[in-house]
Amino acid sequence: MAIAFTKYHGLGNDFVLIDNRHHPEPCLTPAQAIEWCDRHFGIGADGVIFALPGQDGTDYTMRIFNCDGSEPEMCGNGIRCLARFIADLEAAETGAARAAYQIHTLAGVITPKLEADGQITVDMGLPRLIAAEIPTTLAAPHEKVIDLPLEAAGQTWQVTCVSMGNPHCITFVDEVAAIPLEAIGAQFEHHPAFPKRINTEFIQVVQRDYLKMRVWERGAGITLACGTGACASLVAAVLTGKSDRRATVELPGGTLLIEWSETDQRLYMTGPATKVFEGER
Repeated sequence: MAIAFTKYHGLGNDFVLIDNRHHPEPCLTPAQAIEWCDRHFGIGADGVIFALPGQDGTDYTMRIFNCDGSEPEMCGNGIRCLARFIADLEAAETGAARAAYQIHTLAGVITPKLEADGQITVDMGLPRLIAAEIPTTLAAPHEKVIDLPLEAAGQTWQVTCVSMGNPHCITFVDEVAAIPLEAIGAQFEHHPAFPKRINTEFIQVVQRDYLKMRVWERGAGITLACGTGACASLVAAVLTGKSDRRATVELPGGTLLIEWSETDQRLYMTGPATKVFEGER
């Protein structure tokens, strides 16, 4: 039986979206998601996202399988795409869509808001900084990992670790374009200091309100953008005194506006989500 899908991307981080609102479990297995994501023999995507019924009073539930079949806790670009997908579904069914949604994820409840200019602002919640919450063994379980040394890919890197519901390792470099990400990304992801693997961001501070970023995503490899990574990177930049609490983050696929609110300490991400095409498979 053919399954309808719609493809969206957030700054080139692309996903296959499936309307799964009438069943509590994803309609594809992780192995099938791998086939769907294959860029030569499938549709081609960084992951498959399922819109499922809400839980615990939320509007909807988000589940995502990466292109390697693994399941991350959350995805920042993905949840913007999901919000746009749901709004498009509701508009087609009722002629109107809500301006905001509460989405249940494995990282907690996330709230995306559709702006009048087409952008989507997502309340990404509170960053988690304790080593046990990341998780990592780079520090004692109750301590923070801020500007600590990590031996990887034949050299020592100064890293800061942040969880946005999923784990991130951030290091600051003089020139992100010079980083051989293809060669070293997997060595960070599978480093023994990260028992659940890790997303890795390399950041160049252009000025205090403008950062350049390249990312190796756990389970997906090099991608054009990572929303949770952009949030984690701003937190790391603030903690190490390198940036203000509100900054533009430039990724290979475009820019995100990230703010770490001084008032409520929550992260807010604003960026686009674009429909590419729809079909059946």
